[in-house]
Amino acid sequence: MKNILITGISKGLGLEIVKILLEEGYYIFGINRSISDNLDHLMQKYEKQIKVFKYDLQDSESIKSLLLGDFIDLNTPISGFINNAAIAYDDLVTNINHQSLQKMYSINVFSPFILTKYVIRNMLLHKTKGSIVHISSISVHTGYKGLSMYASTKGAIESFSKNTAREWGERKIRSNCVVAGFMETKMSAKLSLSQKERIYNRTALKTSTNIQSVANTVSYLLSEKSKSITGQNIFVDSGTI
Repeated sequence: MKNILITGISKGLGLEIVKILLEEGYYIFGINRSISDNLDHLMQKYEKQIKVFKYDLQDSESIKSLLLGDFIDLNTPISGFINNAAIAYDDLVTNINHQSLQKMYSINVFSPFILTKYVIRNMLLHKTKGSIVHISSISVHTGYKGLSMYASTKGAIESFSKNTAREWGERKIRSNCVVAGFMETKMSAKLSLSQKERIYNRTALKTSTNIQSVANTVSYLLSEKSKSITGQNIFVDSGTI
């Protein structure tokens, strides 16, 4: 049974990814600030396949202890890491608030960087041919009003992933990004119907991006079926680009 570390699993895409991976027989180490009712139900149903640690990824400086004993000890090999947790700070550039920007970068950029550091060290220790999957956003590649700061965090992740793939490909450690289009999630729930329609009309399929489709792509990138894919941005966006 392969061990997968994933962040942001209580709802939306993260919860859907966990459902699929549990059904496929993976063991899940999940990091989340809290445990939702839906996540609790999964933990009861698959109690022998999932372990959840409540942690706020805004604290990027204490991550080392998570992967060196508090949550995952050094004797536990990690086969895959899914960087899914993120927050969106939406506003116009002229209204940037430094504190809000710093919080978003801590969660969306700094913590994933540090987690990746210790995941790779674990993979090297156990000589694991591992797979790292970062969830990115279509906003990196096409502009949306008010999303410049959020898009910048995902752009940083894409650059980080591509160079990580170059650094560690020789050791058969892969790194890819799944670039998701706008999905019907809590993060997009604050958009009005007219705003959603304008966004969806920019896509080839004229609809929101299917969450299950994104989650299945993540599962594929973790598997041996994708063993020759690394350093890539895989677009699952209903044809936005």
